Amino acid sequence: MSITEKLARFVIETRDQDIPSEVIKAATNALLDTYGAGLAGSREEAGIIARKWVEEMGGRGQATLWGSEVRGSVADAAFANGIYAHALDFDDSLPTLRGHASAPVVATALAVGESNGSSGLAVLGAYVLALEVAGKLGRVFGNEHYLKGWHNTSTIGTFTSTAVAARLWGLTVQQLQCAWGLAASQVSGLVRNFGTMTKPFHVGRAARAGVTAAWLAKNGFTSDSEIFDHEKNVFFTYAAQDPTALEKHLSFLGNPWEVVAPGNWVKRWPCCYCSHRAIGGVMELVSKHGIKSSDIKQISVGFLPGTDEPLICTNPSTGLEGKFSVEYSLAAAILDGDLTLGSFTNEMVRRDEARALVAKVKRYRIEDSKVYGLDAYTDIKVEATQGNYEMRVEKTPGSPAWPLTQDERKAKFMSCVTSVIGEKGAKTAFELASGCAGLRNIAELVVEKK
Repeated sequence: MSITEKLARFVIETRDQDIPSEVIKAATNALLDTYGAGLAGSREEAGIIARKWVEEMGGRGQATLWGSEVRGSVADAAFANGIYAHALDFDDSLPTLRGHASAPVVATALAVGESNGSSGLAVLGAYVLALEVAGKLGRVFGNEHYLKGWHNTSTIGTFTSTAVAARLWGLTVQQLQCAWGLAASQVSGLVRNFGTMTKPFHVGRAARAGVTAAWLAKNGFTSDSEIFDHEKNVFFTYAAQDPTALEKHLSFLGNPWEVVAPGNWVKRWPCCYCSHRAIGGVMELVSKHGIKSSDIKQISVGFLPGTDEPLICTNPSTGLEGKFSVEYSLAAAILDGDLTLGSFTNEMVRRDEARALVAKVKRYRIEDSKVYGLDAYTDIKVEATQGNYEMRVEKTPGSPAWPLTQDERKAKFMSCVTSVIGEKGAKTAFELASGCAGLRNIAELVVEKK
């Protein structure tokens, strides 16, 4: 049996009832977080443009664009909702993927599930299985793929979106193998585009590519059906760290489940996750020592190799650039007392006091022979008029080591959703998403609520 077939069999043949309840619960939390971030993202400029594109291309179809009455084809809805889910960079991350696993998967699952009349449990089961694909492929691609400039959320997300569409549409094992061959020829997404609308476009593109690949394969389109095997496979082509390692990782499918261990890391703040340890550390030092912005002489942030690669903006001038700037994120956290969606507007990034504080934040490299991902540490030193204070931040906010409570998850969801569909609609959406496993038809969640 080929490696590609073995992975496809796991996705297609695993029964929903064989997925443990704690795994379904973790998937429910992920869907809740992603859908909430996506509803808020639908009102961002990138989301508005995506919705306009769907409307101008026809605006009729089988699936809903979140937070609206607009409907599009399954592929178009997955595309727009994928952009929504990542527009604010507030969606969760999976360390083994080195990126945002949930956004393309949830966007695809809800679009296909709605068109298919799938139950909530079927959608959650498909999500769980796609996360297994994300984690296992992510381990093979490793850091090398990302450091070459590929955006794992998009590249690997193309395969996970294909998996979830194939699962919900009931493809055979052989059809999913062909769908992955089609997906492989659509892999794209560059880190170079971070800080622009193209980063969330990557997620929408991956979701749409997955829908397209699954539909074509279901209807007889052919491809190389062993795309993860042999010479010149996907991993060799796209600079994987260990191109021959997938078979080893497949022995751990569902043991443990990726959505539980390492689990998704849920963002407390709407900016790049690579800055969150630094944000948490600076906020702790400022609070503990009563430091005001006017007291600060310099903030030094030490990153291990590979841990600040996405933070490509050192002197941002837009809200999107600010999300990928540890300099601005730290400045805003100190000035605002916290980081909210309102901290990352163009006006807030350009305010004089923020620009003055940004200039006082300096990065430096912590020397190490290894390359790291999310699971590392960040060193912080704050030089202030009353003294110098430093700490090593080894836990990441929102990770299992520093988790959000259920109340904090709900508060995040409500803060994202209320301005879009009102307080009553937000409460209804929260209840439906929280009880997703019991929904007879996933359309109950995604249709507009008022």
